[in-house]
Amino acid sequence: MLKSLYSGVSGMKGFQTKLDVIGNNVANVNTVGFKKGRVMFQDIISQNMAGATAPSSDRGGVNPKQVGLGVKISSVDTVFTPGSPMTTNVGTDLAIDGDAFFVVSPKENGGPEYLTRAGNFTRDGNGDLVTSNGYYVLGVNEAGDTARINIKEDEKNNLKFNSYSIDSDGYINVVREDGQSGKLAYDPSTEKYYMNNTADQTNNISLATTVVSNPGGLTKVGNTFFQENGNSGPALLSRIEDNKGGQINSGVLEMSNVDLTDEFTEMIVAQRGFQANSRTITTSDSILEEVVNLKR
Repeated sequence: MLKSLYSGVSGMKGFQTKLDVIGNNVANVNTVGFKKGRVMFQDIISQNMAGATAPSSDRGGVNPKQVGLGVKISSVDTVFTPGSPMTTNVGTDLAIDGDAFFVVSPKENGGPEYLTRAGNFTRDGNGDLVTSNGYYVLGVNEAGDTARINIKEDEKNNLKFNSYSIDSDGYINVVREDGQSGKLAYDPSTEKYYMNNTADQTNNISLATTVVSNPGGLTKVGNTFFQENGNSGPALLSRIEDNKGGQINSGVLEMSNVDLTDEFTEMIVAQRGFQANSRTITTSDSILEEVVNLKR
């Protein structure tokens, strides 16, 4: 059987995967915080018909004779270029200008932690800052204690917060109903949230962020969430001013980094590549038909 048949099949499978990735990119062109994927190819092993010979004193060298046996997917990369910013003027819509990720969890304590660039957060009925599907947005204080971010009341003084805003370092500036202002703080010893306007900044809570050494190694888990693995590097929670991950912009969302011009161009390339490989198969089939007809 002709090797070109199987080479053509491998090419069609590869370009089919490429079209799958492009389709997912196009489908998420308006998804907040989405990071596009790309497919990279590499050739499969080559069959040696003749080996190479080294040059000698009376004869030159000869190159090897090899026939390739098709193509395979070498990687499906996640591209972490910044997405376009969209101004919303909503105080809980946040975007990171830098390399850091927000950290969210489905449970208040001890739950799995997920990384995301989608900052379309909101407050729930209990005053907790949550994602659109109810995951807690985690905060961290100077000592490294983590907790959910509850913007409801000063629990030490039983005074509600009238307003709040989030600054570029992720701190929550609050105004109490008595007119006093300060930063949201969390006391891990009493597990209470309160307004702090003293010189002691230890308990001031800011949005927890993390920076990983290899973002492309993160595992996609859906809902524009990522999870660390062995090749991404550890995702250690800290304040954005400590991990040098950039700054947080309030009232802005980072949109998808999908460029439709690139995607449709790559779609044309993938379509033509698929057609060319299918033509290889039909041509090989015609040759086999001629071989079968030799007996007539």
